[in-house]
Amino acid sequence: MELPDSVTTCLSQPVHYAICKLGFEKTDTYDINNILSGNGEVCWQAVTEHVCYLESDQSVDYIKSIRLLGPVCESVNLYFKSLTKEQFVIQYASWFHWTNCTEVFLEVFDALQYTQATEVALGLMKLTSCLERALGDVYLLKGNDCPFLLRDLLASEQLADVFGQAVMNVLRVFIGSPHGLNLRNVLWHGFASPQEIPAKYCAMLLFLTVGLGQLLQTYLLQAKGVLVHRPYVIFISLEELDAFPLNNEILSIAEELVKLSSFVLKMMLPFWITALTAFKQSRYADSVILLLPQLEVGLRLLFTTSNKCPNRLLTAESSALYTTFDEMLAKHLDNEEVNQLPVVLEEPAMASDFLWDFLNHQEGPRIRDHLSHGEINLETFPREVANQIVGFAITLLCRFSDEDMFSLKEHMVIKPLLICASCYRSRFHPISRLKKQVLECMKSILLWPELPTVPEEQVQKIKGLEGNAEADSVILMVSEIISQLQHYMPPNCCSPDDPINSVLTERLLVELCDTRICTLYSPRPVLEVVVVLRRISAQCHQVSQQVIAGAGLRYTQWVNKTLRSRQRHNYRRMLNSIKFLSPVLRLILLLITVELVSVHLVCKKNPFDYQQYLKFLKSVLQYTENLVTYTSPEKNKWDEAMELTKKTVIKLRKISDRKLMLMHLAT
Repeated sequence: MELPDSVTTCLSQPVHYAICKLGFEKTDTYDINNILSGNGEVCWQAVTEHVCYLESDQSVDYIKSIRLLGPVCESVNLYFKSLTKEQFVIQYASWFHWTNCTEVFLEVFDALQYTQATEVALGLMKLTSCLERALGDVYLLKGNDCPFLLRDLLASEQLADVFGQAVMNVLRVFIGSPHGLNLRNVLWHGFASPQEIPAKYCAMLLFLTVGLGQLLQTYLLQAKGVLVHRPYVIFISLEELDAFPLNNEILSIAEELVKLSSFVLKMMLPFWITALTAFKQSRYADSVILLLPQLEVGLRLLFTTSNKCPNRLLTAESSALYTTFDEMLAKHLDNEEVNQLPVVLEEPAMASDFLWDFLNHQEGPRIRDHLSHGEINLETFPREVANQIVGFAITLLCRFSDEDMFSLKEHMVIKPLLICASCYRSRFHPISRLKKQVLECMKSILLWPELPTVPEEQVQKIKGLEGNAEADSVILMVSEIISQLQHYMPPNCCSPDDPINSVLTERLLVELCDTRICTLYSPRPVLEVVVVLRRISAQCHQVSQQVIAGAGLRYTQWVNKTLRSRQRHNYRRMLNSIKFLSPVLRLILLLITVELVSVHLVCKKNPFDYQQYLKFLKSVLQYTENLVTYTSPEKNKWDEAMELTKKTVIKLRKISDRKLMLMHLAT
C-alpha cells in the first residue's frame, strides 16, 4: 500500500497557528522581575492578569490569553537559560518535591539549556504527566474519585479551592483544554513534530509548577494537611511480556530502517532516532514515551489512507474528536463502515492483538494510559516492557519498507523478530487469561496426591467411619461423562483401563489451551460466557488452595496429637473428600476448556437457548462458590461438600446427555 510522503505537519491550520505563531505575535519584552520576587516566589497575580475572558459568559478567551502570555513565556525561558544548574537547584528544587518527581523537572531544566527540540518535547511530555499525577494527589485532599481526564481535573472545584480559579485558568491555557494550546494531548497523541513545540512553553510550565508548589505549601500550612502520594503502578508477571527478541544488530538495522520506512513521517524522524538511542542507553521510559506517539501517528497515517479520510490525519478542532488509538483499533468507523486498517496490516490479528494487549485490555500493562497520566515510576521502568514496544515498532518499520533495501544478511538478522511477530497471540484478552487460570488451577490440584497424609490403617482406627459408597458413585458418574466427552477430545487421549486419570491430565489441557481462539472484536455473548467461566475457574483454584492448606495443617496437628475427637473425624472426612473432589474439579476444568475452544459458537444459539446455557454455567458457578465455603477452614463441612458435588455431577451428566453445551455445536 502506497503511503503519502508529502505530509509536512499533523497540526491543522488553526492548531498550528495557536501553537507556533499566536504566542509570538506580541514582541514586547517582559521583565521577569514583574512575576518573580527577590526570594524566588512566583507573583501569581502578575501572571493571571494576562488571562482574558469572553464578555458573553466570562469563560477563558484562549486566543487573547495565548497572545498576551507569549512574551511572559519568553521572559521565563530567557531567565532559566541565564541560570546555572547549581543556581536552579538551590533556588527551585525544593518546590518540585510536591510532585514526587523532582528529578524529572530538573531534567527538563537541562533540556531547556541545550534547546534540542526532541529533548524539549520529551521533557514536556514527562513534565505534563508528572504534573497531572501530582495535581490528582492534591485533588484527593478534598475529593474522592480523581478524574481520569486532565481537562476534568483542571476544571474541578477541588483544585480551584486549593490553588484559586485564576491559577487553574492559567494552566488550562497551556494544557488540558482543547480550546487552548493543549500541549499535553498534541504531543502524547503524536500530532506535533519536535520543531513545532516552542521551548518557551515548556519553560513556562516548569515555572508554573514551582508556583503551584509554593501555593500548595501555604494551603497545607493553613489547613494543617499532608499531601499523600498515590503508589505507582507496578508491572507484574514481566515474563508474560516477553514477545520479541532484540539485540544490537537488530537495533542497528532499525536505525537505518527509520530513514527509509514509509511508516515514519519525515518530520518525526528525530523522535524515532532519539527513541532508539534512549533504548540502547537503558533509558527505557524515555524510549517508550517517544515511541508510543510515533506508533500512533504511523498507524493514523495507515488508518486515514486505507479508510480514505486523509483529513483525519490532522489534529481535530475543539469541536471534534482526535483520531486516536481507540478509534483506529475499533472494528467499525463512526459511520458504521468496516475499519480497513486491520486489512492493510500484514498480520492484522498480530498487530491488533498486540496493541489491544499493551494499550487497552484491563489486565494488560495499559502502557500509554499509565505513562501519560504519570502513574509509573520513570526511573524504574522495566526493560521488558520497552523491549516489546521497540520490537513491535521495528516489525512495522519492516512491513512498510521496500524489500529491495534488505540485504540477505539484514534479512537473516531480523527474521527471528518477524517470525515472533507473526506468531503473536493475545496474552491479556479475557480468553487468554482464562487459559492461564485453568492451567494454574490444574497445577494446583495435581499437587493433592503429594499432600502429607496419615497412614490409612491409623485413620481406620477412628470409630464410626466406614467406606463412603457415595464417593464411589460420584467417581463412576465422572467416568461416564468422560466417555461421552471422548468424541470431542483429541484422539488417543483416553485409556480404557483408567479413563479418569488418562483424560483429566495437564497435558490434555495444555493441548486444548494451545488451540487458537479469535480474541479480536469478541462479541458480547462470548465475553459474557468467558466472564462466568473465569469465575468458575477462580473458585476451583480457591478450593484447591484451601484443601492444600487444610490438609497440611490437619496432618501437622495429627502428628502432634493436638486434634480433638470431632476434629479427627472431620480429618477423615477431608481425606475421603479429596479422593472424589480431585476428579470432579479436574472434570470441571476440562469442561471449561472444551467450552472455551468452541466459545464463539454461542453466537449461534437463539436468545432462549443462550439464556438457558448461561443459567447452566451459573449453576456450576454456584456449586464452586458453595464448595469454597464448605472447604474453608471456618466451615470444614465435608459431608455437605459430598452431597453438593453429587448433585452437581448428576446435573453435568444430564446436560452432557442432552448435548446442550457448545462443544456439541462444534460437531
